[in-house]
Amino acid sequence: MTQKTATIIYWTGTVLTSMWFGASGFFEITGNPIVWGITQQLGYPPHFIYTLGIAKLSGVAVLLIPGKLLRLKEWVFAGIFFDILFAFASKLSVLGLPATLDAIIAFIMVTVTYTMFRKVYPGLHAQFSPRAELEL
Repeated sequence: MTQKTATIIYWTGTVLTSMWFGASGFFEITGNPIVWGITQQLGYPPHFIYTLGIAKLSGVAVLLIPGKLLRLKEWVFAGIFFDILFAFASKLSVLGLPATLDAIIAFIMVTVTYTMFRKVYPGLHAQFSPRAELEL
């Protein structure tokens, strides 16, 4: 795979992820009755829904800054994976397997996007390793 292809896939996935989680965060902050109804049905309290919305919108802002805040982007991807994991587990236990389809799709999309992130920034791991800090 060429660097150009990896970059295209990465930015396409980043935009789609940002749209998905940006819309979700916006709906959580604004109290959208559909989103709030499902989230409360899963057993989450209102203060958690607001906090999750703010975290999602903050993460989207970080993801959309090209070539900057790479370590923070790693944390954002981790947060997104945890969000998807908990959404999957909550929906599976409360609503059943068919309700988890969106979490499965999101997991696949974000996994591909993160994999391309690592291809676009191949020196990222070495840059942040403890050995790299010792060599400085």
